[in-house]
Amino acid sequence: MKFTPTKIAGVQVIDLVQHGDDRGFFARCWDRETLLENGLDTDLSISAITFNEHAGTLRGMHFQLPPFAETKFVRVTRGAIFDVAVDLRKGSPTYLQWHGEILSADNRRQLYIPKGCAHGYLTLEPKTELTYFLSAAYSPEHARGVRYNDAAFGIKWPGEVKVIAPRDAQYAEYE
Repeated sequence: MKFTPTKIAGVQVIDLVQHGDDRGFFARCWDRETLLENGLDTDLSISAITFNEHAGTLRGMHFQLPPFAETKFVRVTRGAIFDVAVDLRKGSPTYLQWHGEILSADNRRQLYIPKGCAHGYLTLEPKTELTYFLSAAYSPEHARGVRYNDAAFGIKWPGEVKVIAPRDAQYAEYE
């Protein structure tokens, strides 16, 4: 695995190192020791998938408060997304900054998002599916969100939002 830090402390782009021959290739997408060597949280206890029927579907920007704050490890297994992390850690040098990355089944790129960052994505293709690894169970009492189009972040989405859950569309401006 090849790790590329982003401008947001702790957010890492992880590219697979493929070992191929005439059959295809093999690549590790999860290696606890390698992740630990790169300073990443490997205490990820939940695996989940999301399926999105339509291109232009926006999910996010979600996070959870402690003690249910989540580390997320995201990979697209079908289709493509523009995946975004926003730093909500007060005192961080990149507080309120964002990083976006195209993740797709074709590029096999992964995004690691640490606790304290909001996360969301916009699907770029129909029938897009993601696999998530999460460090904490969903807790409705601790679940929060911020507006995907909040001027405090200035996220530049690469397409029109066509489908969004009412909850995600109604988050308040960030304070």
